[in-house]
Amino acid sequence: MPRMQIIGLGASTPVGRNIWASAAAARAGICGFSEHPFMIDTAGEPMRIARAPWMDVGIDGIERYCELLFPAIDEALAPIQGQLKRVPFKIGIAIGLPPSRPGQHPDLAGGILSAVEQKYAAVFTQARSFDAGHAAGHLALDIAVKSCAVQSTDACIVAGVDSYLTPETLEWIEACDQLHGGGPLNNAWGFIPGEAAGALLIATEAFVRRKGVEAYGDIVSIGIGRETKLIKTDTVCIGEGLTQAFRSSLQALSLGEQIHNVFCDLNGETYRADEYGFTALRTKERFRAATDFIAPADCWGDIGAAGVPLHIALAVISHRKHYSKGPLSMVWASSESGERGAAVIRALEGRGN
Repeated sequence: MPRMQIIGLGASTPVGRNIWASAAAARAGICGFSEHPFMIDTAGEPMRIARAPWMDVGIDGIERYCELLFPAIDEALAPIQGQLKRVPFKIGIAIGLPPSRPGQHPDLAGGILSAVEQKYAAVFTQARSFDAGHAAGHLALDIAVKSCAVQSTDACIVAGVDSYLTPETLEWIEACDQLHGGGPLNNAWGFIPGEAAGALLIATEAFVRRKGVEAYGDIVSIGIGRETKLIKTDTVCIGEGLTQAFRSSLQALSLGEQIHNVFCDLNGETYRADEYGFTALRTKERFRAATDFIAPADCWGDIGAAGVPLHIALAVISHRKHYSKGPLSMVWASSESGERGAAVIRALEGRGN
């Protein structure tokens, strides 16, 4: 497979309107949590959420998703934006989306793909979506890499967007005992519902050299797994699916190489923490310190399908800004529906931003 590189980054999060502001806020530990303006939990307290503060809370459905997604795509496309009209590229887009759930538009994927086609009609020659939640970004990244490798596209946007903030969705989260809150009637081990979008522009090394753009990092490998013992069931998860994804991605490392940094979607739920604990025990020899992980949900909440591209962006930015522990990062995610993903990213030195 040809060397695949990351050449563009983009984001919209509760702590920043672009990827550099979001990364700086996450690095500083800035918390984007707030009280919902009108949703009240069962203890009579305002629900705690992580909302993009520049967006009106009344914007909902596909419109809200697009308000998050389009700025992230535009930012990721910026390195080649000036060449788009002069040189015809075959650029694809693969988008990670949440699975069907209460409060969600009945055809979210169709609506977003239609909006993308309308706004970017002259840019993207192929478009696909993956409605798998947290690990959807790994599925999108996998298909994007394969598409570039066989030259059906010259480059590809890998994006993810999610928002838990629809009232019906928030009520469903609380009914499932997953909403974080204080007090004896609430769940201290739940999560803070968030919203965000992230985007990466990836391409082959040959494309990068030909266009004279700078690369932030290499996509070393992608591992996909499947867990059968799911959250919100009576089964006990011991990390079998996540271990499958880890081992698949770690095979690409040379003998003796170890992962320096771990970025993940841990959100405070014990299921996810236990799953990662079992997985880390099985694969610990490939990590400098598997327990020394970065989980940005403590800044921008649980952002579901937006997590993978954002976490990959944080991985390469942390190395470029010289606060990572080394160039090799593992980015993993765990979907409620059983999909598991892990990607190894090798960050590259650069001019910085």
